[in-house]
Amino acid sequence: MEPSSLSNRIASLPKTELHLHLEGSIQPATVCALTARHGFITTEEEVRQRYAYRDFPEFIEAFKWVTSFLREPQDYALIARDLAEHLLKQGVIYTEVTLSIGVMLLRKQRPEANFEALLCATEPFERRGLRFRWVFDAARQFGVDAAMEVVESVKRCNSKAIVAFGIGGDELSIPTKEFRPIYDCASEIGLHRLMHAGEVGGPEQIREAIELLGAERIGHGIAAINDPELMDFLAERKIPLEICPASNMKTAALALQLGLKEPTIEDHPLPKLFRHGIPIVLSTDDPAMFHTTLREEYAHAARMGLREDELARIVEMGFQHAFLPDVAKHSG
Repeated sequence: MEPSSLSNRIASLPKTELHLHLEGSIQPATVCALTARHGFITTEEEVRQRYAYRDFPEFIEAFKWVTSFLREPQDYALIARDLAEHLLKQGVIYTEVTLSIGVMLLRKQRPEANFEALLCATEPFERRGLRFRWVFDAARQFGVDAAMEVVESVKRCNSKAIVAFGIGGDELSIPTKEFRPIYDCASEIGLHRLMHAGEVGGPEQIREAIELLGAERIGHGIAAINDPELMDFLAERKIPLEICPASNMKTAALALQLGLKEPTIEDHPLPKLFRHGIPIVLSTDDPAMFHTTLREEYAHAARMGLREDELARIVEMGFQHAFLPDVAKHSG
């Protein structure tokens, strides 16, 4: 059954998923299988309780907990296969999956070994119509040197399947300008530039990510709604915002940006941003941890008041702004 308020036409269109964290996609049943591998028994209900948050810091604690059981390459292979099956059911044919390489390095793992396991696990799904590409992600709060280590790990992996470098985590922890040399190095080895900005930070974080780092897409970026000049800038430059409505609700980022205690999904600024001419890439962020799917995110957008033709345009934008020159720039 399709999510309510979503037409069969929109639900059936082939789609992209461009803002998606592998570690945030681990469904409760898979978490249980993962923990059991490492001698820790938990139940799906206990996982669901951990996957409940009142704000962004609580989400980060849950993220730390679940990733603590990703210890070996085979663990990453397990969750990648689970994600691939999930994406196929959602009609996704192309995805750029973000990997928390900074966390792997912090835990003294070898990203090359984990990445090789991911490639082997996802390769069979290419024959089933799902193409994977990868984003290597650094945690902002870990610092500049740690971010450079993530770029170095890209060189060691030496794979054309890695299409971008990005930074997530605490966007208020370290000044944006400190990361400029890191992004320059990433660009020199052919990587596209991504940045989480304007999720819990202000509009200035978005502008800095673009002007100082050359970010080509912005992760979240909902703070733009509070700066009309920035909205004009994003529309003129055609800089996409990777919008993840359920995530914004669950982390209280939406409440923060709108200054509302308990906003509803209908309060989300997605329609205003889209109708202002800003490209929108609709995504799930951490689908298991935020109890959502890509089709449900499109249903959210419909409940916000977007018309069917507008939803179809957003589907198309996902292909237009994908980081692959040989990907069809339309979904039809």
